[in-house]
Amino acid sequence: MKTALLFALAPAVLCAQPPDLASLAAREVPSLTAFYRDLHQHPELSRQEDQTSAKLARELRAAGFTVTEHIGKYADGGPSYGIVALLKNGPGPTVLVRTELDALPIEEKTGLEFASHVRGHNAQGQDVAIMHACGHDLHMSSFLGTARAMAQLKDRWSGTLMMIGQPAEETVEGARAMLADGLYTRFPKPDFAIALHDEPTVPAGKVAMRAGPIYASVTTVNVTIRGVGGHGAHPEATKDPIVMSAEYIMALQTIVSRQNLPLEPAVITVGAIHGGSKNNIIPDDVLLQLTVRAYNEDIRRKMLESIDRMARGVALTGGVPDDRMPVVKIYENESVPATINDARLEARVRQAMSASLGAANVLDINPIMVSEDFGLFSLGGQIPSLIFQLGASDPATLEASKRTGAPLAQLHSSRFYPQFEPAVRTGIVATSSALLDLLQK
Repeated sequence: MKTALLFALAPAVLCAQPPDLASLAAREVPSLTAFYRDLHQHPELSRQEDQTSAKLARELRAAGFTVTEHIGKYADGGPSYGIVALLKNGPGPTVLVRTELDALPIEEKTGLEFASHVRGHNAQGQDVAIMHACGHDLHMSSFLGTARAMAQLKDRWSGTLMMIGQPAEETVEGARAMLADGLYTRFPKPDFAIALHDEPTVPAGKVAMRAGPIYASVTTVNVTIRGVGGHGAHPEATKDPIVMSAEYIMALQTIVSRQNLPLEPAVITVGAIHGGSKNNIIPDDVLLQLTVRAYNEDIRRKMLESIDRMARGVALTGGVPDDRMPVVKIYENESVPATINDARLEARVRQAMSASLGAANVLDINPIMVSEDFGLFSLGGQIPSLIFQLGASDPATLEASKRTGAPLAQLHSSRFYPQFEPAVRTGIVATSSALLDLLQK
């Protein structure tokens, strides 16, 4: 009822004399550039965001926010580096703004003078290179710039601004961990939740959004193909799990192409294979790490059933004994439903951003198959939420890529980096304009 009333009272337009958000954003660019480069040079993996969260918390306190650190409760009891920063400014709604903190296990190949050369250990203890290849460093910079702008504009809004730094987005564990730690009981339950994500297919200086489904669900699945190992010279005395894994990977491709309605988007990706130790040894096991993506819950469930059934089928065809059947494990803590943008909130935010950026700079987008755990903050749609895309590519480079077919560095690429200055300015203006509308007096 409260949220419905807030929508009902929403005015048709922003105030007649909106603040000059572009000038505010431009003034922040030099300090945010230094902040961004520091984050980019010192990335931290999911659930290891100790220094990243400390840096952001320090800056939010300096901007006037009350900050609580180490918010989050993981199932295994490990430490969490979630941040909640509150700026209370009189009566009114509470609006949550989210940024992510974590980087990826990727070796950077951008050639930037401030490129990351950091190495660390992933959750499996493997030594890996680390890079902000998904733009979370840009997100944090825009987030901080927005926090500073809103603190300077307190005479223009009323309510509570709740800005959260979320850990472990890349493993889709962080949002669930923060909620499990009493995010909405220890702190105000928001009336609205918004976030952004940079997007290389959108030109820097523009944003893009849509109502309804925007990002797919994701389910993390590990499949262990078990065989009977032995000498490479005597394959007849073994049940080779590497050969069976190859057969299984090819069989998986028919789930989407031959078992799924073509009108329903679905993706199965085998992202990693671990098996064997030497050229002439047939191993006992091979581990396959999968992600499954869909918008429709029935489609997701059917794909999971097929993954299990086809693993057993390959094993049976290979003559694997009953006690060595494949093991299929679904990681619910690393799985999230589809992200759905609230239609009324999208319309309101689109109008606010069109007023501040110009309608030509607010684009429409189609749903895509990447996944996010931001949607969990909506509590299944109880809280109207919206995530929009922030343009990240040089317009000329993007146009040349479309014209010539030359590949464009995508998210999670070792060569990805955003056009920082126009992107961060746009992110600050876009988010601040939405907040001023949602929190106006």
